[in-house]
This record gives sequence, C-alpha cells and structure tokens, in this order.
Amino acid sequence: MLRYLLSRLWQSLILLLLVSMIGFAVLTLAPGGPLSQFTLTPGMTKEALDRIAAQMGLDRPLPIQYLDWLRHMLMGDWGHSYRDNQPVLSIILGHLFATLLLMGTSMVISIVLGTWIGIRGATKRYSIFDYSATIGAMVALSIPTFWFGLIAIYIFSLKLKWLPAGNMYTVGNGSFGDYAIHLIMPSLVLALVNIAVWSRYMRTATLDVINQDFVRTAKAKGLSPRRVLMRHVVGNALLPMITLAGVQLPTVLGGALVAETVFTWPGMGRLFLDSLGYSDYPVVMGLLMFSAIFVLIGNLLADLLVAFVDPRVRLG
Repeated sequence: MLRYLLSRLWQSLILLLLVSMIGFAVLTLAPGGPLSQFTLTPGMTKEALDRIAAQMGLDRPLPIQYLDWLRHMLMGDWGHSYRDNQPVLSIILGHLFATLLLMGTSMVISIVLGTWIGIRGATKRYSIFDYSATIGAMVALSIPTFWFGLIAIYIFSLKLKWLPAGNMYTVGNGSFGDYAIHLIMPSLVLALVNIAVWSRYMRTATLDVINQDFVRTAKAKGLSPRRVLMRHVVGNALLPMITLAGVQLPTVLGGALVAETVFTWPGMGRLFLDSLGYSDYPVVMGLLMFSAIFVLIGNLLADLLVAFVDPRVRLG
C-alpha cells in the first residue's frame, strides 16, 4: 500500500509541475502580458513600462522568472494582486468556502440522485422510467450549464418569485436558512449535468454486476431480489464510481465557474473571471495552481480509496 501511495504521489507531483510550467508560460506570453493593465494608465510611457518591468523582474528570461516564482510559491509566497496588492493566497482562501459549499452540495445531490436513477434504470431495464432517464440524461448533457441557469432564474425568480436570483446570502441576514435558499438554484443547476453522467455510469456498472456469476448464485440460493441488490450488487457497482467521483472533480470545478458567474456566487470561479478580465495574472496563476492541487488531491484520495477497498488495484 505504501509503495502504491508513493507511486501515485510522485505522478501527481510531476503533473503539478507540468501544469505550473504550461500555465506560467501561457500567461506570461499572452498578448499584452502581465504589463497589460499598466498600459491603460493615462500618460504611461514606454520608459515607465520598462521601469515597472525591471522592478517586477519581467525583463529576465522566462525560465528564470518561472524558477523564481516557483521558489516563492513553495515558500508560501504566492505573490500579490495587481488590483489591491493583497496576498494572492489570502484572496483565494477568502473565496474558498463559497466554492466548496457550492461544489460539495452539488456533488452530494449528484451522487444521491445519480446513484438512485442508475440503479433503478438497471433493475427496470427498458421500462418507461429507464427510457425517460436516458432521454433526460441526453438533454442535460447537450445543453450548456449557463442556459439552465438563466432559465431557472427566469422561471423561479422572475416569474414565480420562489427563489433569489443570485448572491450567496441576503445582506444583513446571513442566517442558515438564508444561505440554504440562495444555494438551491446554483447547486441544482451545477448538479444537473453530473446527475446525468453519474446515472449513466451507475446504470452500466449495475448491469455489469447483475450479469456476474455470483449474483446468479445468490438468486439461486433463494435470496430476495432486494437483498441480492443491496448486499451483492450495489456495493460492487459503486466501486468504479469512486474513481468517477475523482475524475468528475475538474468537470464540477469548471461548472462551478459558470454557475458562480450566472448566479453572482462569490467563489473562486467568479474570482478567476474577474481577475482574468483585469489581467491580474498573479491571482489567475494562483487560482490555476490551487485548482490543480485540489483536483490532484481529490483524484489521489479516490485512487487510494479504491486501492484500499479493492486489493487487485494496488497489487496489479
């Protein structure tokens, strides 16, 4: 188990290093570069821009800039925002709770509903429910998340006035109930696509397990269908779903960026778009690295959980 853990950790570190190199190069070599926001200052001259570049170390070769940035990041100094000169890490951590709350709620909804729909679709194969779930999944996967968000706002906020159109809480309130009401629409919209994916995978995994010899043996012994399903089928079908949960993290994170923008949710996704529009490259790079670390840790934990549950993985 320790050897498997070290192997996965080593692979994750190499991947993280590659992500940092590519991200740093793309942001630095992008049109305008890190100095693009300074060119908007009235009266800014080329001499002043060159002086700013020298002060920020941007006149050095790109590999030297990257190594210097990497050294500071490993020491906990992720740089300072161009916008308000605040530490990048503190800015990200200030928006982390909102994103984790939205993603966590969405993941719970996706797993619970997706698992139930997938199992029921497999046990009621070719039924009206199965066909309806398949059609619904195809529709959910075909339509962009932002469109669902806009339609939800139009129906439930503007027309029915049941739910708030955006933000994380009402100014001056901030109670648990107020947070919950504001969380309903963005979490459901973000979960919609993931429910479709999870239900399709769960249906396939359940059908694969149902056709195994040990399930037929359990049925031949006279066990009730419910006991066979809960004791022998569901547990084995959920095993590949653990890996899927880790693989889905980038999708959920990307969907959170869209959902946070549509519903003006003050999370890391909205911060990323605001920083990108302002050419606040230290914050953008910090968010890129923080997201990469988050996704890699999620995938590593999922792999370790699978290896712990199934010895064939770590011994293979």
